[in-house]
Amino acid sequence: MGATGAAEPLQSVLWVKQQRCAVSLEPARALLRWWRSPGPGAGAPGADACSVPVSEIIAVEETDVHGKHQGSGKWQKMEKPYAFTVHCVKRARRHRWKWAQVTFWCPEEQLCHLWLQTLREMLEKLTSRPKHLLVFINPFGGKGQGKRIYERKVAPLFTLASITTDIIVTEHANQAKETLYEINIDKYDGIVCVGGDGMFSEVLHGLIGRTQRSAGVDQNHPRAVLVPSSLRIGIIPAGSTDCVCYSTVGTSDAETSALHIVVGDSLAMDVSSVHHNSTLLRYSVSLLGYGFYGDIIKDSEKKRWLGLARYDFSGLKTFLSHHCYEGTVSFLPAQHTVGSPRDRKPCRAGCFVCRQSKQQLEEEQKKALYEDVEEWQVVCGKFLAINATNMSCACRRSPRGLSPAAHLGDGSSDLILIRKCSRFNFLRFLIRHTNQQDQFDFTFVEVYRVKKFQFTSKHMEDEDSDLKEGGKKRFGHICSSHPSCCCTVSNSSWNCDGEVLHSPAIEVRVHCQLVRLFARGIEENPKPDSHS
Repeated sequence: MGATGAAEPLQSVLWVKQQRCAVSLEPARALLRWWRSPGPGAGAPGADACSVPVSEIIAVEETDVHGKHQGSGKWQKMEKPYAFTVHCVKRARRHRWKWAQVTFWCPEEQLCHLWLQTLREMLEKLTSRPKHLLVFINPFGGKGQGKRIYERKVAPLFTLASITTDIIVTEHANQAKETLYEINIDKYDGIVCVGGDGMFSEVLHGLIGRTQRSAGVDQNHPRAVLVPSSLRIGIIPAGSTDCVCYSTVGTSDAETSALHIVVGDSLAMDVSSVHHNSTLLRYSVSLLGYGFYGDIIKDSEKKRWLGLARYDFSGLKTFLSHHCYEGTVSFLPAQHTVGSPRDRKPCRAGCFVCRQSKQQLEEEQKKALYEDVEEWQVVCGKFLAINATNMSCACRRSPRGLSPAAHLGDGSSDLILIRKCSRFNFLRFLIRHTNQQDQFDFTFVEVYRVKKFQFTSKHMEDEDSDLKEGGKKRFGHICSSHPSCCCTVSNSSWNCDGEVLHSPAIEVRVHCQLVRLFARGIEENPKPDSHS
């Protein structure tokens, strides 16, 4: 077979698993395919044809065939076989990816080298793949398995894909954040965090903060336009919940996440900034929870000696306490979004809702330069919980999450208000997070898709009547029939992605697609692959 240019299809009869196969590489479709071809010629691919996109090939290696070509029949006629092995992604169940190998045997050395050269040239053209990564490993998070998970499941894949790494095993809280402020990050193609949601949050804060400092943006200004970072973040799950990973990949499997990093996937994600009195408190990507979830995280912090069991213990204690909190929620509806919280259309890979919503948000922002189009709404009352989610917040225990139709990059947050109700009704609401039923289908639950919101507790309002009067002038109230005069109720705390915020008065703004992950989004019912 003569030399073939990279732009032309390449087709040969090779051997795979001692079977004669027709193998084709179509550069136009960037697809490697093979199918059984027992007779002369290639034949047409049948239903059992296997394929792998070039974008999902990890590496191609020449195979050491010494002593390997043992078999019978036609296989023995290949006196001096030559072979190459394609390392690629194989889809398994429940959104997991596996590292697979397929070896192709060639009758001639020249043909083997032609295949190797052509495949390698195509891989070289995949510019989205990282070559040099900074890796932070939290050796304490979850069950303390971070270092072991990285060494066993991740490092071999990075080595195979010729990715070089600088590894920092963190020794104390906020080390990753501090490091990202100090070092030269321009030489890296991305940052990888090995740990749980807390470790991801550290890297997120460090990367956003460093980017704003370099761009001269004041993060403390609630209306500052934040600059996106050019670096992507990879998450190797090794925590107790791994909510961010689960909500962006569909599983909390370390090998799957490593493969998403290797193939250079990219997923833009919204980030919310949380301010109090013109001071940035934190950034949030998953859950902001006041009342029930705030009380759980605050109580669990005192019981760290219990390990992971502290969340169950604090959850039960908080549920039995059944505290409700009075306050005012003011929000700006996200009119630019294509979806809604109850449309049952979850965010998936290549999401149309995120793409369209971003375009419409940009159009809306252009109009806002010429006219004041912001119309705030207000809800006040007694609440068991106030939750704001930028993503579904799915995890192993709650596969659909707190807001199943929340979108990762649509420039909005789903604001969920759970009003005062009986313990039994609240339990019914919580149980729906674990099944397929609509958790918003209760009279005491309201959900809004918003791009900004503010909260002030009744306790704070009473202390600062000027703020209360200002709020009345600024907003039009949509109050419930609950009587407004009641005994002063003490404040809860905010749960911000697993960290406690003690200020009950906050101002939150969603920044559309501020960061990018090495992820693809959850694929739509992928079928397990048959190759390898």
